[in-house]
Amino acid sequence: MIKKNEKIFVAGHKGMLGSALCRSLMAQGYTNLLTRTSSELDLKNQEDVLEFYKKEKPDYVILAAAKVGGIAANISLPAQFLYENLCIQNNVIHASYLSEVKKIIFLGSSCIYPRDCPQPMKEEYMLTGKPEPTNEGYAIAKIAGLKMVEYYNRQYGLNGFSVIPCNLYGTNDSFDPTHSHVLSALVKKISDAHNNGSSEVVVWGTGNAKREFMHVDDCAAAIIFLFENYNQNDFINVGVGEDISIKALAELIAKKVSFNGKILFDSSKPDGMPRKCMDVSRLNRLGFHHTIELEKGIEQTITEYNNFIVK
Repeated sequence: MIKKNEKIFVAGHKGMLGSALCRSLMAQGYTNLLTRTSSELDLKNQEDVLEFYKKEKPDYVILAAAKVGGIAANISLPAQFLYENLCIQNNVIHASYLSEVKKIIFLGSSCIYPRDCPQPMKEEYMLTGKPEPTNEGYAIAKIAGLKMVEYYNRQYGLNGFSVIPCNLYGTNDSFDPTHSHVLSALVKKISDAHNNGSSEVVVWGTGNAKREFMHVDDCAAAIIFLFENYNQNDFINVGVGEDISIKALAELIAKKVSFNGKILFDSSKPDGMPRKCMDVSRLNRLGFHHTIELEKGIEQTITEYNNFIVK
């Protein structure tokens, strides 16, 4: 039984998912959240991480910190995505073992699955094929992280598991074209086209690739549900179990912002994985189901972007 006043270290609390986790934890009565900004604690520095654990002695750890970015950033910075994520997760997971934390949750990514993975993607499909080349560095780091949690449990008894979220969007996402997630990037691009009176907007890829989108608040709720109720030492998919093509998504966003111009697709740019829809039957059987449908989430994201540009 997790006590509401036990120390929970949320690594990466400033990010989209980390901030959603903090909001949800506090709303559910957890009163002792440990957080540090990257300027206060460099998770890539092992000595600093070990000193932090020695001083603060967290009871639980949720590792949401990561070097993240869109397809363009992943293509241009593969070494950085691999190195920085390996450093962060190696330091945090190892320090959690040394400090004997009661449970650690590592947050992976749906890009761990093979590029040509059968759909929907079941947990057992991991490592049955090669990852998508455009984000291979990030994918390999995330696979290493979830395996590290698994192996530290097997060898040292560290209690923990990994969560594999689908594509996320929502509150506190970046609207920077290089670092934002797919949905938020499209909201910015199409909203700007509408606001500027443009007659067309260009989207990367063919538009045929399909993605599964979950609002970050739903994902945070799922992780806390698992934090409280799940005790297997493996990894589990978190998503909505449905996907949509990028073309259909762009058209839906255009409808929501009243953009009547043309949506053009630049097929010289990569699509990434052809399809990424996760099998979430295990999560559903445990009793968790998402509550924020895509159209409602898009409307909320558009409102948040409009508030962002007003600032």
